[in-house]
Amino acid sequence: MFCYNSQAQETNEEVKRLQRGIFIFNFAQQVSWPNLDEESSFKIGVLGPDHTVIDLQAMAQKRKIHNKPVQVVRFNSIRQIKDVQLLYVNNKYNYTIGYILNKISKKNVLLVTEDYNYNASMINMVAVGNSFEYEISLDRIQGEGFAVAPSLKRYAISSSQKWKRLYKKTEKSLNEVQEKTEEQENIIKNKEEVIEYQNRKITNQEKEIGTKDQEITERKNKIINLYTESQIQQKKYKEKEQIELELEKSIKEQITFIKNQEAKIEKSNQEIQKQQDFLKEQSKQIKQQDEILTRQNVRLSTQKKINSLLIALISLILLGSFFIYKGYLAKKKFNIELEKKNQAIYEQSLALEAKNKELEQFAYIASHDLQEPLNTISSFIGLIVEDYGDRIDSVGKESLNFIQDASLRMKNLIDALLEYSRLGRGKEYAKVNTNNVLADLKADLKSVIDKEGAKITIGKLPTVTGSEIELRLLFQNLISNAIKFRADGVVPEIKISCSKKNKSKNQQNDFWQFAIKDNGIGIPEEHKERIFAIFQRLHSREQYQGTGIGLAHCKKIVESHGGEIWLTSKVGEGSTFYFTIPLSSSQ
Repeated sequence: MFCYNSQAQETNEEVKRLQRGIFIFNFAQQVSWPNLDEESSFKIGVLGPDHTVIDLQAMAQKRKIHNKPVQVVRFNSIRQIKDVQLLYVNNKYNYTIGYILNKISKKNVLLVTEDYNYNASMINMVAVGNSFEYEISLDRIQGEGFAVAPSLKRYAISSSQKWKRLYKKTEKSLNEVQEKTEEQENIIKNKEEVIEYQNRKITNQEKEIGTKDQEITERKNKIINLYTESQIQQKKYKEKEQIELELEKSIKEQITFIKNQEAKIEKSNQEIQKQQDFLKEQSKQIKQQDEILTRQNVRLSTQKKINSLLIALISLILLGSFFIYKGYLAKKKFNIELEKKNQAIYEQSLALEAKNKELEQFAYIASHDLQEPLNTISSFIGLIVEDYGDRIDSVGKESLNFIQDASLRMKNLIDALLEYSRLGRGKEYAKVNTNNVLADLKADLKSVIDKEGAKITIGKLPTVTGSEIELRLLFQNLISNAIKFRADGVVPEIKISCSKKNKSKNQQNDFWQFAIKDNGIGIPEEHKERIFAIFQRLHSREQYQGTGIGLAHCKKIVESHGGEIWLTSKVGEGSTFYFTIPLSSSQ
């Protein structure tokens, strides 16, 4: 049953996405633009992180509008909107329609919206089954200089009551499909990040091992070269010893010759005179040879010292090689242990994946199976009131109203719990300009701020590393609470500031410390920790509406960015919420 429902829902969603793109193209084809002939292409803009941009890009490859090629671009904020002929906006991203109309006024931009209130836009559409119904505001369209084809007006919804019924019927199914789509995308991103992290880790380990092997090879080559040089020196030393022996032998022969000459001198005095000159000459030669022998002895002594130093150096190198080899063995043993740990991590990742699948099943049960009985209860209560309302007394009707209110609160709690579980799962951090985030947020909350007369003062804020969507939700919750939790007759005053702090015992790096100060009702000292817990409320629903999960969202967002959140408060005077974001990008 589960597989069948999932496949059916995927098929219906694909058909709905195709129908949405076809309707947008048909709207553009049935409206005439002034000065469109001057444009080389027809441009469609999509506001927010909407997958409709992908469907429109695929359709633009096959279809043209007014015989012009179609370009599809995405805008992340209202301030970026420019140079388009048609702008598509979905209400699920909470953009203020009045601010958008003011931004595109007199710029020849046709605004097509989905799921907004009746007559709020130029062309507004709502899903009905696998197709769409739409209503148009002729005053706004003609006021911008557009001409509308009769067929477009003929099939448009002209009654606000009918539009409201269609809107209520499709709003619930739209939210469920959106939640499932976002959850699947977060799971896929999380798995891709885990795989990328493992690949980087393996690559770094291989580089370290290659570097160590190269160092060992270079040291071995040095040892071999030194050993070769030592052998050459020893060979030269043996050659010098041979020369010395030959010289000694030559000297001995000469001494023998001298003795023979002295014998001959004794025999003949005449020969002595002749031999004296010869002996003098031989004496000179002997002196020269003695000097040569002395110099050679000095050289041999020096060579012996050099050889001793070489032997000592080789011994040190061999000893160093031994320690290097021992370190290599230790490194090898460490790598084996590292492989075992990697295997354990892999097994843990498999277990974690199984847990994630269990969480997916839980999310499905919470979003579908748990909400289905609530929907049944609400539907049957409506049928009972409609069919048997005249037979039920006032106590019974009041009881039915209590049951229906309780069912609605339980559905809101389930939705809030699912949103809380998705925070911090599988996201990419980037540079976020918090000044721009708050400027966009003030524009989106303009209607609430104007209604309550709130005064918001924003100081100079930094650019931080984090998730823009979650940081926007963090500021939105804190500002909304500051506006909501105030005494009767008090105009909300909110001051937002930031300062740079040095690292402390709780922070490993320097960090930014943000402060949001208000003049609200304040929080008692004993409840300062309790308010960050999920579903914790300090006031009744009759006093202040809400599920009690907003500050729990804030705490989870800050901690997932590596920071902390706390507050100071005085009852009746207001509160100041502090939170930190590290300067380092490695949360």
